[in-house]
Amino acid sequence: MISKSGRFVVDSWAWIEYLDGSEIGSQIKNYIEDEKNIILTSSLTIAEVVSRFLRKRTNPHEAVAAISSLSRVLPADLKIAAFAGELHAEIRASIKDFGLADSFILAAAKVEKAIILTGDPHFKGFPEALVFRK
Repeated sequence: MISKSGRFVVDSWAWIEYLDGSEIGSQIKNYIEDEKNIILTSSLTIAEVVSRFLRKRTNPHEAVAAISSLSRVLPADLKIAAFAGELHAEIRASIKDFGLADSFILAAAKVEKAIILTGDPHFKGFPEALVFRK
């Protein structure tokens, strides 16, 4: 059982549910807005959220402002990028469509000793992930 307090990396799926105010978003809100928690976001997640909002023809500026005010945005620096590449190559051997952005999320969680908040089925079975279901 994953604790409801601690360090969490929020992926784009979880941020979108939170920002949309969905039923699952309200569960995620309990983690994001708990002042005891440290909330982290990969810079690649910002790109994914902006892309999704623009494809839906929605202004992404409020979403980016919310994410940056509620979390610490982690840069995709050399250490994380190299680690993400290693993870991507390893995981793709068994999960053929595991995305490179997912590898950055996983690398950030491992480096930061954090749990990923997500609904992405690619993370099912990873001990670093709390996977929400619709």
